Amino acid sequence: MFLSEQDQFLSYNGEVLVFQLTKPEHAEEADDKAMNLCVRRMAFNRDTKLFVQKSSGVFSMGASHSKIEMICCSCTTDSRTGIILPCILMKKKKRSSVKYFLLLLHSSNQFEPSLYFKLDYELKEDIRLFAGPSLLWTHANKLFYISSNTCVVRSAPVHLSSVVWTGEIVGEGTVILGIRAACLPETEDSDGFSVSDRAIWGSEFFGYAIQSQKFLTGTCFMPHAYSRVVSSVYVCRSERLRKQLRISLVAITHKNQLIWFQNGTPKGVCELPYEKPCSVKPALTSSSDLLFAVSFASGNSCVIQRRDSLQVASKWQKVKCVLVDDFIGSGSEQLLLLFKDDSNTDVLSTFKITDLGEVNYASDINYKHDVPAAEGLQENGLLTVRALETRLQAGWTSVRELQQHLGLQKRVILESCRALIDLVEERTHILPNSKKEGLVSLWDDVENPPDSLSKETSSASEVPEHFTEELWQRVVGDSLVVGVKLTESFCLSLTDVSLSLVMDQDFSSISPIIKCQSKIIKLNKAFSAMAVSSSQIEPPSKKMKLDLHSKNDRKKEFPKRSSRIQLDGAKTVTAVTSLSPLLAFHRVCCIVLLHARKQNNQNDSLQQSKKITVLCGKILLSLEDISNGRYSIKMLRDNSYCTGSMEDILAVLAVSVRFSFQIVSCDCTLAPVSSWLLGEMECTPFKECQDNIFCHKAGNVHGTIFNWALKNPFEGVLTIFCRFLDKHFLSQVKQKSDCLVPVPSQPY
Repeated sequence: MFLSEQDQFLSYNGEVLVFQLTKPEHAEEADDKAMNLCVRRMAFNRDTKLFVQKSSGVFSMGASHSKIEMICCSCTTDSRTGIILPCILMKKKKRSSVKYFLLLLHSSNQFEPSLYFKLDYELKEDIRLFAGPSLLWTHANKLFYISSNTCVVRSAPVHLSSVVWTGEIVGEGTVILGIRAACLPETEDSDGFSVSDRAIWGSEFFGYAIQSQKFLTGTCFMPHAYSRVVSSVYVCRSERLRKQLRISLVAITHKNQLIWFQNGTPKGVCELPYEKPCSVKPALTSSSDLLFAVSFASGNSCVIQRRDSLQVASKWQKVKCVLVDDFIGSGSEQLLLLFKDDSNTDVLSTFKITDLGEVNYASDINYKHDVPAAEGLQENGLLTVRALETRLQAGWTSVRELQQHLGLQKRVILESCRALIDLVEERTHILPNSKKEGLVSLWDDVENPPDSLSKETSSASEVPEHFTEELWQRVVGDSLVVGVKLTESFCLSLTDVSLSLVMDQDFSSISPIIKCQSKIIKLNKAFSAMAVSSSQIEPPSKKMKLDLHSKNDRKKEFPKRSSRIQLDGAKTVTAVTSLSPLLAFHRVCCIVLLHARKQNNQNDSLQQSKKITVLCGKILLSLEDISNGRYSIKMLRDNSYCTGSMEDILAVLAVSVRFSFQIVSCDCTLAPVSSWLLGEMECTPFKECQDNIFCHKAGNVHGTIFNWALKNPFEGVLTIFCRFLDKHFLSQVKQKSDCLVPVPSQPY
């Protein structure tokens, strides 16, 4: 009697092994004291296009007052011979205890008991077979395992919530990839990554090597942020390069997604067509396509194809099992889908073999009615496909050559960056051997460098020891602003000043140079006008140049309230860059370099100036500091003033765009603009510089800095510093400006 509800399927060397529990057929043996484990080896016949039985085997077990079940089966390595053999886990349950044993199946269809142990509970969670043969499982958030070599149940020193993968890793042996509650040490990890992401998500990945009993960093598999959604993983490749573990894997999530990870970084994602994915298997087809077969709890399956991107190639419903092997003997892998068919008792009656290419066999296709014309048409189609594959391979060769060329360019740029850093920090830079890269040197290989080069390297020594007054950093929205305040004596001899940011870490895969925009902000003593570098964008019809000298003359005719703090004439150079790419490194140190032309004391012409690059210092940026608001600007109301510091003001100006509106009335005096700004626009003056006011009004105008300069009662200039080029906002300000004019003229 067959117990079909407990059938187990396993692919092994191109064959399908069908394991079934049966009771003895003869009447005298048909009692409750015996149970047979039967195996049938099924092979695909390419002539009949059907599966046929090659051989079979039986293993008898005593079942007195006990219930025998098959738990799972897999192909594992026999540690005694190194041969991969089918292995099946059996359970014999009595009233008081539960016994488990492993059986190995040899090529002669003989079963060999390999492992036997007893537990006081049943195995239900994360049961996995691996080399040995060995078995692991989880119980009460603990990890247990047993091997045929020791036959002793051991526990790992870890509390976990689930196991998502078990397999072999190069240099580590059998490794378990699991998920556990985040372990937050008092200090940061030695690899430099922040613990804040684990604190945010509350869980983390971890790797545990069973043989060496050591833990592996979970981030070399996936970022910890995915630990809350990943349900199953398959590691496609692992290797060690320069003592670093590099892993490529694919993961399925509770969000019905399949994600491709490479070296801990997500490289692609695909939305799955069904809910509750359970497992994923890879298959390498004849066309060198990498397929991922995903099974779902509902009995559905789909195949994801990985070429330029991940995409669903096909999907099926009512699938009983999905196996991957070379079933037709072509030298490459195919997918075997076994469908549920209640009308037929044969387990392999309804199936489909496919590689989503040339191979396509199905049990519902009648091959007897194929005509020769169709065969010729299929042959022509195969020839066309092969020709297209040849062209595709040639195209891929060109792409690989281009990638190698781009990689070489990248390495040259990286080496140039390292040389620049060493030059600024006055260190000796050793150039790599250009012959190893296949490069030809454009310089003569001489021991003594040219005089011009030695002069350039000594240019940094011409810079005074204290040329900067302050180095600071601020976070404004999604931008990082770095500022360097230069001394007045030093900045007078400089032109074409700019800043650059270079990451201090040695990242081999990315460029250390950070793309940024430099600006120069000069503050006069009254801070009533600000001169920003000419890189600012303004509408041509509204653009005008503010003359600081004439401004001082106007102050004598129309005196205004003086600032509480008198500022010097020093220049502040700022660099603005996007903050988002830097957050991926959790913690990054950047070198701040100043580039300029320094004029000679004897001749101030640009032809006599020298290019200099000097080190201003280093800044440290971490995710914790940003989360805690350490570098955020603080523009708060304190009575009738805005409490922003000078660095906060400069940071806002650095990320802002300047617009100037000239308001003129021929026959009417202007309304009090300051009252309008302080009232309707909800602005407050800075404590540091009261002539400039900060807008607290909600909406697009929030964060805008206004400066009102009155030339005479009939004319004035309204300067606006805003972050966004919002046309609606500009038209709104224009309308507000036009409303300031119609006021009756008053004698003065």
